[in-house]
Amino acid sequence: MIIHRKKKARYGVIMPLTSLIDIVFMLLIYFLLTTNFMVDEGINIKLPQARASKPQVEETITIYVDKDGRAYLNDLEVTMGDLFKKVKEMVGGDKDKLVVVRADRSVILNKAVKVMDAAKAAGAGRLCLATEKDL
Repeated sequence: MIIHRKKKARYGVIMPLTSLIDIVFMLLIYFLLTTNFMVDEGINIKLPQARASKPQVEETITIYVDKDGRAYLNDLEVTMGDLFKKVKEMVGGDKDKLVVVRADRSVILNKAVKVMDAAKAAGAGRLCLATEKDL
């Protein structure tokens, strides 16, 4: 009598996922720590705070007003007359161009309004006063 042994099923190769998951998390942490976060460099101003603010994503003309009331366009200090001329050049024929005024929270309101008025007179169709999110 011939006895045949039953063949045992082979075990499949099971790859341990624990070490793979550890490596993926380490890479994620590495890239989060080494990524250059967007830093807004330029004139040192503290923006007013608002609860209903939203991020600005379209291309704009940005005018900074520091706490002493001086206006800056592209990080260069400009007078009101020069501001009018330069904004008029930058706006050109585009009446829908957005001009953002980033005024320091301690600036006298009249100075920020004069800057906004000069931008409006230069042909800016839309004006926006920048704020930071109040937490």
